[in-house]
Amino acid sequence: MTTTSPIPVGQFADIAPVAGSAQRIHYHEQGEGEVVIFLHGAGGGASGYSNFKGNYPVFAQAGYRCIVPDLLGYGLSSKPDIEQYDLDFFIAGVKGLVDALGLKNITLLGNSLGGAVALGYALAYPDEVKRLILMAPGGVEDLDTYLAMPGIANMFKIYQSGKTGAEAMRAVMTMQLFDPTLLTEDIINERAPIAVTQTQAARSILKVPNMTERLHELRCPVFGFWGVNDQFNPVSGTDKLVQNCPQARMVVLNRCGHWVQVEHRDMFNRACIDFLQHG
Repeated sequence: MTTTSPIPVGQFADIAPVAGSAQRIHYHEQGEGEVVIFLHGAGGGASGYSNFKGNYPVFAQAGYRCIVPDLLGYGLSSKPDIEQYDLDFFIAGVKGLVDALGLKNITLLGNSLGGAVALGYALAYPDEVKRLILMAPGGVEDLDTYLAMPGIANMFKIYQSGKTGAEAMRAVMTMQLFDPTLLTEDIINERAPIAVTQTQAARSILKVPNMTERLHELRCPVFGFWGVNDQFNPVSGTDKLVQNCPQARMVVLNRCGHWVQVEHRDMFNRACIDFLQHG
């Protein structure tokens, strides 16, 4: 694995059984201090490193212990071949890693699917989560709303077309960005080889509930970002968060699609670190 992986190989944690069998979580770690766990989104070839390589080293330099896992079913983590991945499946993987590493008072930072996982985790384990940082999180709309979004509709169209490899990766990911020139060959080359190792469940509809009616239960402060040009998750989700979370503020950006941490990296890093330091 270490000689053929398209991304740097970090560490592995054996976690409690999920979906009926033992699993392993692959993760990168850097820095010391309060723990920030970076949770990536879905899509072919997704991994923690590919999503956050321009972010977590800056957080580590600012004095935080950064844990950057691959969700179950993604990256170099275990990929159980089950019929469907749901939110509880992803939460169980993160919980297994938190327990394996003995982490406390965590900040969960999540993009898209990772944002839904962060919300679900904070609702399931409120005593463990100190803060949430969310970037266009899932889990705040009904499924039909997401499936009608141009980026998601295009993604499933590509999956169903039979296209594979770099061509398919580029066709899907171009719509993630307001400026498609940010979709570098490095990103494509990191993700395409991992995509072919994923199970059908990772290329199917993920079962993520609409948690809007439970947002009032959150105990921790929430900070978030949303791009007005997002073609995957509708920017109207910002209203759901600020109107329902007890403590929430959102930054809405123009000239930004679904990947604020890549498209506005320096601003994102500065704003997040300020939130971590000052609330």
